[in-house]
This record gives sequence, C-alpha cells and structure tokens, in this order.
Amino acid sequence: MRDFTVPAVVTAVPVGGLADSVFERAERQPGLPVLARKDAAGRWQDVSALAFRDQVLAVAKGLLAEGVRFGDRVALMCRTRYEWTLLDLALWSVGAQPVPVYPTSSAEQVWWILHDAGVSAVVVESEDHAMTVGSVIGRLPLLRRLWQIDAGAEAHLVAAGAHLADSVVHRHRMALTPDTPATVLYTSGTTGRPKGCVLTHGNFMAECDTMLARYERVIRPRPAEQPTTLLFLPLSHVFGRVVQVAALRGGVKLGHLPVLSAAELLPDLAAFRPGFFLAVPYVFERLFHAARRRAESEGRLAAFDRAVEVAVRYAEATEARAFGTGPGPGAALRLQHQLFDRLVYARFRDALGGRCAAAMSGGSALERRLGLFFDGAGIRVYEGYGLTETTGGTVVNPPERVKFGTVGQPLPGTSVHIADDGEVWLHGRQVFQGYHNSPQAAAEALYEGWLATGDVGSLDEDGYLTITGRKKEIVVTSGGKSVSPALLEDRVRAHPLVAQCVLVGNDRPYVAALITLDPEAMAHWLAMRHKPALPPQRVVRDAEVEAEIRRAVLAANTHVSQAESIRAFRVLGTPFTEERGLLTPSLKLRRAAIERAYAADVEELYRR
Repeated sequence: MRDFTVPAVVTAVPVGGLADSVFERAERQPGLPVLARKDAAGRWQDVSALAFRDQVLAVAKGLLAEGVRFGDRVALMCRTRYEWTLLDLALWSVGAQPVPVYPTSSAEQVWWILHDAGVSAVVVESEDHAMTVGSVIGRLPLLRRLWQIDAGAEAHLVAAGAHLADSVVHRHRMALTPDTPATVLYTSGTTGRPKGCVLTHGNFMAECDTMLARYERVIRPRPAEQPTTLLFLPLSHVFGRVVQVAALRGGVKLGHLPVLSAAELLPDLAAFRPGFFLAVPYVFERLFHAARRRAESEGRLAAFDRAVEVAVRYAEATEARAFGTGPGPGAALRLQHQLFDRLVYARFRDALGGRCAAAMSGGSALERRLGLFFDGAGIRVYEGYGLTETTGGTVVNPPERVKFGTVGQPLPGTSVHIADDGEVWLHGRQVFQGYHNSPQAAAEALYEGWLATGDVGSLDEDGYLTITGRKKEIVVTSGGKSVSPALLEDRVRAHPLVAQCVLVGNDRPYVAALITLDPEAMAHWLAMRHKPALPPQRVVRDAEVEAEIRRAVLAANTHVSQAESIRAFRVLGTPFTEERGLLTPSLKLRRAAIERAYAADVEELYRR
C-alpha cells in the first residue's frame, strides 16, 4: 500500500488562539482543578481553572508592562515545571511567540536560537541559565529583557503589570487567529544548525483537538472522573508541548516533573497517580528494567521472567483476535495470566500509581516485545509517530486495534504517502507553515502541503505505518549492501545492560557496532554476582560482560540477513552525551560526531 487517509473527526477552529481555552474553562468550570503543583513540603496541590486564569492574566499584564508586544518572540529556557506552562499561556494571551530553548544547551546553541529567532526577551530558570545567556548577550543586539524564574520572575511580572486593566490583555488575545504563529520550535539538529519550525495556533488546535476526540475513551476511561496526567517530557520538545496544550484544552489535570529518571519518576507516579501518561521509549525501557532489577534483588527473577513471557503471549493472542487472525488467549494462558496478574502485574501497575491503564509513546521506535509486555501487564501503550514539523504525532495506533511494532494509522484528517524511494510523506492541518528565516529549507521539505519527512517506511494492508529508518542514516557497506541501523540498534538496546548502540560500516566490508553500558544496570549486575564495583574501563573489558553483550548482538542478528548482521562490536567505557556533542537535546544520536569521536575504535573493529 502506498497511500492511506483517515477522515477528519473535528472541524477547524475558525477564530481565536490557544490562550482562549484557559479563559473559557474558568468561565464554565471555575472550580475544576486544571493543574497541580508541589508545595514547599513536596505535596501535590490542585490549582483551579479560575486561579490559573487569574495567574495567567496577571503575568500577561506584567509582560505588556515590561515591553513585550504582539508578535514578539520570547525565549523560554527552563525544565518541565509549572512556571513554563504559566508563562507559555501568558505569552500567548498577549500574542507573543514563545521560543523554547533546551535547558542543557551550550552557549553557542543558545546564541544561535536567540539570534536566529530574533528574540527580544528571555525567561530562564536558574542562575546558571542566566550566565549562559549572559556569556553571549554581546552578540544579541535585539535582546532587551531577561527574567529568572528562581529569582522571583513571576512575582516581579505580577507587580509590574498590576496597574494595567484586564481589558488590555483581552484586546491582544482577541486579535489572534488560528493562522497566527504560536511558537518557533527548533529541531534537534542531528546534522548542521537546528531549524526553527513555525507552528501556528491552528496547528496545535488541529493536533490536540483531534487527539482528544479520537482517544477520548483512552484519556477518560471513567467518564465520571476527571482525567489526570503527569508531564515529564521536556517542554522544549514538541511532544511535551502538545501534552501541555491538549491537557488544558481537554480539562485534563496536569502535573509537571522536571527530572526524567526512574529514581525521580517512580515516587511521583505513585504520589500523583496519573490515569495515563506520555513518554519516549527510553522511559518505558527504564521502567521495565527497574522492575526487573527489583525482582532480582528480591529473589523473584525467575517468576518475573515467566510473567513477562506470559504477558507477551497473552498480548500477542489478544492482538491476533483483534485482527481476525486468531481466537485469542486460550484457557490455560488466561489462567496463567490471572495468576501473574496477582503476583507480578498488579505490583508493576501499583509502582506507576495504580490508576494508569494507558500510555502513549513517541520520539523513536518502541520495541514490539516491550509494548506487548506492557499490554499484557494491563497498561496499553499506543505507539505513534510525528515530527516537530507536524506539531507532534500524526500517526498513532488506534484505540480499538493496536498493532505492536508499528506506529499505527494516520490520525483523523491526516494522509500518509510512501514515495518511490520509500520516504514517508505526510499531509494534514497540523503540518507547519515553514522554517523561520529559511524559505529554501521549507521549499525542499514541503510539496503542495505535503511534508517529505526524511524517514523511510512502509504501509501494510491495514494502513499501519512501520518506520524503518532515516534516508540519511542508511549504512552502505563496501559490498553495496544497504542496512537501516534502527532495527538492529533497538534490538541490541533491549538488553538490560545496554544503554546505547550505534552501527557503523559505511564503505566498510561489514557492519559493526559501538555499544555503551547503563551504569545503574551495570552496578546492579555486578552486585547480584557478588563482583566488586569496577571502574568503567575495567568493566568493559570484563569477560562476563563481553559475553552478555555478545548474546545481545547475536539475538539482534537473528532478525536480519547475514549480510546485514553485526560482525564485530566494541563496548565503550563512557556513554554518548549531549555535553560531549554526541546527542541532540532530545537524545537523538549524532552519528557523524560519534564516528569522529571514536575513529580509533572504529578502525580497530576492521583490523580483525
């Protein structure tokens, strides 16, 4: 199949902007808790629609008093926290355009975004961020204002605008239309400078309103209860931003968590008890591995692994029944599943708050077996696909029939086309206007409303899309064999000890891999085997560790032909990090930079 379209389920919003939902909700349901934030003691406290509206209005007046005007671009450099959402909505209320900056960005990256976007003001979270901006401020002649959240930015803005009438903000807000630019959101930039995607208020409305309508029963499984979600994705990324907007438009109570790690995430999931959450595959992998390590520490590893197998088989059987290719789980399997639900799956769900029955995954591929495990354990993960240029997800597994290992079908109102060379093209109301200051790049990506994504994929007979790689990331060996690295890399990374995997082999006789280890998993692995803690350089040369990684590589190779298989690998002592220039802020691999940094290791792989 080359083309697939799903009809729209919502009509385009004819007027207004994204901030309107805050003011309309406060009028209709003033007491509804729309957000929750932690107090000084770390307890979650609800914020009503009316209270949030008043905060947005007060900050918006302060922005006007401090010189922010309609159409101005204002940078936000901050982790995922309540204040970001407050500032986002206040800026939209006065017609300004927030420009997200990853809080981990280097001074040069900060300069490029602030310079290219032509920002007139910037809000930072901490003194460190302020110093980063300060180090390049001499090269930013348009920058007039800087506010620091941790230094009382909110109180300062509220005081500055106290003398203004509310009507001043409303006049700005009423001037917005769906075609007005809402934000300039910079791509991760795996190669070259990141480009600024201009996304309109209408782009966000189309994306979020469609998701809310299509996934109503997923988001709100109990109609009498308000849905809740905990946001821990970076708001600098389009995925996190869409969660924020959709929650506010859909009346979903939203909490923020600024640190993305299993150690921080699990206690907050247990305390906040979200009904659903959205994450990248890395989070699902960490949650699974954390549960497995906990089971091993308690002497229950064999039972846990059996429970995993039962969950996977149960989900596979359920999937087959949904597509008419099987009868569903048999009596013996159902009995085993019920047993493990009491012994293992319920504990797993309790660790995530006990109320979560669904999640969404995007940003990169979710390994099929992992998705099946979560489903069999009682938490259905809906995998999807999208880009910054498409305002997030444009293809998602439908609620009624999930096909694990695919990214699903087009969202309603969206079309997918597979070009002759396998490139995925997308069309819909959520596709961006173009790149800021780069009409040539936009002309190369957009064809009469169709976006050429740069990703390679295929549509099956049911209209489900599978992404197989990036056009620019195909490895071509000296023998002419083309290998898409994503499948093999994901398979190797499925091993608990593996953190990252990068395939190499362009113009080489065979494919090889550079592999890094997960420090937390490695420490657990050593402790369970009563081995002393070792420095990274000794760990990677340990014979047992190498044997474990070899098993992961051999398992991955079973999914490809011999010509595509990994023939050699090297375990590295240090991970690929953003600080070293080897990852983008959204944790994507900078392949060329990694090959340059480890050129000697790559050469060694081909001397054998």
